[in-house]
Formats: sequence, structure tokens, C-alpha cells
Amino acid sequence: MLIVDTDVLLVDRQLREGRLTCPSCGAVLAPWGHGRPREIRGDLGARLFLRPRRTRCSGCKVTHVLLAQVFWPRRADAAEVIGAGLEIAALGMGHRQVAAVLGRAEGTVRGWLRAFAGRAETVRRHFTVALVALADDPVMPDAAPSTLADAVSAVAAAHQAASARWPQMLTVSRWEFAGRAMGGRVLTSSSIAI
Repeated sequence: MLIVDTDVLLVDRQLREGRLTCPSCGAVLAPWGHGRPREIRGDLGARLFLRPRRTRCSGCKVTHVLLAQVFWPRRADAAEVIGAGLEIAALGMGHRQVAAVLGRAEGTVRGWLRAFAGRAETVRRHFTVALVALADDPVMPDAAPSTLADAVSAVAAAHQAASARWPQMLTVSRWEFAGRAMGGRVLTSSSIAI
């Protein structure tokens, strides 16, 4: 799986021009059909329809799914919705309260929070390093009461540093940024084909 830009036409052009490379071997990726269509829940009840592009590496012959940065692998909700839930949980709310605020099932939100809690230290470390690399004079986030809150703060700080360096990043939400920066592995420890 490879996380790509949200602009489908741009990604298709990059693919056809040979500008997308295999994450495993670095060879050029070529079009190889599409994955199965699916529906993703967006913010405020929006329904997003997704039919991910499949590619095949010209070198190692492995197939990859191209997933737009607004989606995370194996999730029925958009990155922005899941990220909002993580931010609410970082304030100290439990999964039931987060689910009520977002209008999602309690079990779904509990799954997000458990998955993120298992990855929180890795996420915090990743985005702390990114913050230091991106900012001229990095300001580290204050220590938070939980590892989950520390990780959320690190994502926000790194996104802010990236936006200061590249103003076009302001059009990308911090959770789309996080998903792309971590190759979709914000909630999962390995890249899983969808």
C-alpha cells in the first residue's frame, strides 16, 4: 500500500509518467486495475466513495494499492474523523463521550483509541523528529497527561512546522499529513493491503 495525494488526476498522471516508485525496491509502478469500491464515512455525515487504484511494480512485480491520504487502511472513517476522535480523547474524554460527539459507534471509537494507544509512543517519536527537522527553531509541545495526548500534540506541532515551511500544507489536515508521513500506519504497525 502506498499513501498518495488526494488529487486523483494528479496521481494518475504521476503513475502514467512513471513518477511513482515501489516502496519496496524503488522501481517504477505501472497501472494495474482497481481495488474493490467502498464507502468511507466523512465528517458531518458525508459519504465518500473510494475505488483505490492498484499498481504493479516493474521491478519486483509486487502489486500495491494507492490510497489517498484522506483515508487510512482498514478504516471505514476518513482520517479527519478519526483524528478528531483522537484529539477529543487527548482532552481526557473516554470512548463513549468521543463516540457521542462524533456520532459513531462506541465499539468503533474504542477500536481507534486502543489501536492508537498501542502506537502512540511510535507516533510521538516520529513526529517529534519531524518537528525538529522541519522547524528552524522548534518549540516542543508541553508534556501531556498521557502518551496518547503527547502523540496528538506532536502531530499538531509537526503539521504546524510543515505548514510554516510550505504554506500549501495548510490545505492538508494534520491527520491527512500524519497518515501520509507514516505511510498510513497511524493506527496499524504494518502496511496492510486493502
